[in-house]
Amino acid sequence: MQKLAQNLKALRLGDVAVRRNPIYYSPARAQLEALERADAATRRDWTAARLAETLWSARRSPYGRRMRGSRELASWPLLDKATVRADPAAFLGGAPFFTARASTGGTAGAPLPLARSLRSVVFEQACLDRMMGLLGVDASSARIAVLRGDNVKDPSDFSPPYWRFVAGGRRMVLSSNHLNAATVASYAQALEDFAPDLLWAYPTALESLCVQLERTGRRLALARVMTSSEVLRPGVWRFAERTLGCRLLDYYGQAERVAFACALAPGEYRFLPGYAHVELVPVEADGADTLYEIVGTPLWNRAMPLVRYRTGDLVRLPAAWGEREIEDTTLGLRSFAGVLGRDSDILISPDGVRLTGIDHFQRDVANLMRIQVIQESTTEVRILVLAGERFGESDAAQLLANARRKLPASMRVGLERVEALERTGLGKTPFVIHRSAVKALLQAAAA
Repeated sequence: MQKLAQNLKALRLGDVAVRRNPIYYSPARAQLEALERADAATRRDWTAARLAETLWSARRSPYGRRMRGSRELASWPLLDKATVRADPAAFLGGAPFFTARASTGGTAGAPLPLARSLRSVVFEQACLDRMMGLLGVDASSARIAVLRGDNVKDPSDFSPPYWRFVAGGRRMVLSSNHLNAATVASYAQALEDFAPDLLWAYPTALESLCVQLERTGRRLALARVMTSSEVLRPGVWRFAERTLGCRLLDYYGQAERVAFACALAPGEYRFLPGYAHVELVPVEADGADTLYEIVGTPLWNRAMPLVRYRTGDLVRLPAAWGEREIEDTTLGLRSFAGVLGRDSDILISPDGVRLTGIDHFQRDVANLMRIQVIQESTTEVRILVLAGERFGESDAAQLLANARRKLPASMRVGLERVEALERTGLGKTPFVIHRSAVKALLQAAAA
């Protein structure tokens, strides 16, 4: 079933049979739109009813039986990634029909294997289509250009083209790792020829495109842009709108599917009602504000119901807000400034290209606890490896091959097995560390 699903995804049939399955898709879209019109009481009651179904499934998983979680959410402990990573099978709920396998990108240096039910896959697509709809795009027929972390070609090969076409020619997938001052004119011409209804990009890749356009004096008009997967800084948001003349939507989510938020303007994010049960757990005071961690429980994925899952992502809210304001925020009735996450997990090549998709290094690598990427210079990258007991040569070879697919030949890559990762002065272990010279280059590129 999993292999069939993977094959279908590359075809038009996959849209109909899987991601936009007619049994679930239309009801999901209708439910989303109804909840967006609903008041607080309606949203609260509907979410509570769906949450009860999730807890019913979670109680039947090995983890649920071990925790003896009840129908009350408060009886379940907060769940961290390390616990799930240690025994992913313990969280499987036994969805009766169709389970798709996936994994996190591993932005903290360690990927997490996941399972999704068909209904969860369809609902996620409905949410993405809803986002595009807010920009005036019909996702089922739209021409979409993608500038994210996809491997289009060898990162050392700078001969055009730097893109490929999929989905019957309706989707243009561009390489973010070949975009620089020498190639940006080719990108701009290709985008003009393709005339996408929407550009879907990583914020860092979008910023790089706009910077190179401005520096080379090449003009490019794109009506709509959607970003995700990284923090989109307000300055970059306005810069992209000004450079491309676009309307922009940014959304926040994770592979675990435990929270979703979006914004059509900087600083005006709202959680999407009906996606998950969201809790905001206070972490620390920060002047006139309080930092809260996003903790979520999915409402649609019975295949792997992660109850009270800690995302590690933070939001900043006024310290004066009470329970009602916090609840309004979780229900999507009140906006917040944005999610505090990582926007520095990139590398820079000797040619000045900002290399994204670094969190793909550890994908599908077995027996791996965590990695840390250290860029010593534009030509040297070290990957520190916290290995599991069974980590062997084949695992190391897979990790190195993943890295080589993202980096040009001009950059040396070395693997080092270590007992501990590097820590900052505050005791943190960032996924990517830039040495001083590299930091200076990144700052100059962003200036």
